[in-house]
Amino acid sequence: MPANYKELATGKYYEELNVGNVYRHAITRTVCEADNLLFSALTYNSAWLHTDEEYSRSVGHPGRLVNSLFTLSLACGVTVADTTLGTTTGNLGFFDVKFLTPVYIGDTLRSETEIISKRESKSRPNSGIVEFETRSYNQRDEVVLTFRRTGMMLKKNPPQA
Repeated sequence: MPANYKELATGKYYEELNVGNVYRHAITRTVCEADNLLFSALTYNSAWLHTDEEYSRSVGHPGRLVNSLFTLSLACGVTVADTTLGTTTGNLGFFDVKFLTPVYIGDTLRSETEIISKRESKSRPNSGIVEFETRSYNQRDEVVLTFRRTGMMLKKNPPQA
């Protein structure tokens, strides 16, 4: 890795991520109509729940639901600077995604990430595999989303070949 990338990395290396660590992410975000409409349009999701106020009300919601995959993407995105920026070679999977409370336009979201498990990589001696659990909350402190993901994390001091 070029030296300038290492200097800019704000993520944690494998050795720095310990089971039980919780990172409360400083980035919060009030979801606006443009977020929901643009994300829905970019992903060709034409569900009326995201685009039609009257339909959403007719099925029991107070307004349009924010696209759940936007909520997932936002929650994952705000974790990057604190956990994986410049210290990962990639996500290995997302699982146990649960949307627990609807998110509506105007809701303000915040997230936190806990380290659930970690292990050495069997195929890459310069990396380890870390399982992250992220929880996102709205302005009423209701959990709106939980998910787990695994990442291939670089070691700060990998064994020399």
